Amino acid sequence: MSAVVVNEFAKMRHLHVVLLVAVLFAVVTGIGLYAAVFNPDFDRTSASSWNTLLMGMGSGFTLAAPLLLAVVASRLVDAEHQGGGWLMSATSGVTPGGLCRAKLLALGLLVAGATVLVSAAFAAVGLAVGIDAPWPAGRWLGLTACLLVVSLALLALHVVLAARIENQLVGIGLGLLGAVVALISTAVPTWIAHLTPWGYYALSAAAGYVDGQLAGFAPSYLSVLGLAAVAAAIFALFTRSFDRQEV
Repeated sequence: MSAVVVNEFAKMRHLHVVLLVAVLFAVVTGIGLYAAVFNPDFDRTSASSWNTLLMGMGSGFTLAAPLLLAVVASRLVDAEHQGGGWLMSATSGVTPGGLCRAKLLALGLLVAGATVLVSAAFAAVGLAVGIDAPWPAGRWLGLTACLLVVSLALLALHVVLAARIENQLVGIGLGLLGAVVALISTAVPTWIAHLTPWGYYALSAAAGYVDGQLAGFAPSYLSVLGLAAVAAAIFALFTRSFDRQEV
């Protein structure tokens, strides 16, 4: 598997997927910092400033990640459709399902790196402006972990979808729809947010407005873990079915 993953990284350089992941980092950070710094509640002398940054980081992922994750997954998988890669890999002993797993692992490493960098960038901004309150390490790391899990679940969804449907526009269109759903999920009851994978960005929140006041709270860890379990089971089921099909 390691050789297959290395090969996927080589494909990503050729397809400029690494650049797209860098765009993911830049857009999420830009949107989130803009939303945080220009928020009237952002005051470095106030304890709520960290909550403003936490909310901004969540907003950045909610608005940008669904579409950009769809784009990177579709682009990497589409290379197999266009160049007969499924057949070439099969002749070398790599099943379609195994190839999908390698793609998810390779893309997942990049997305994980981008997520950690986004989190570090927001923390660095807070420290740089001199926020007086202590850094909320527990909630910060919890939000980062939840955002990563949700992003990897969506990435798995789009890898499977792109492998099954050759038209990239389907996956990208679903990603665009997902961005809208993710945004709406921040303003609906939590049980509705549980109904779609994009709604779990809202459930990952570690800060938000409660009765008109900005407050910090713990992300919905159990809900996000549930999404991870369901996404892993569905991904395993579909990739095993790919293993049994003829290329």
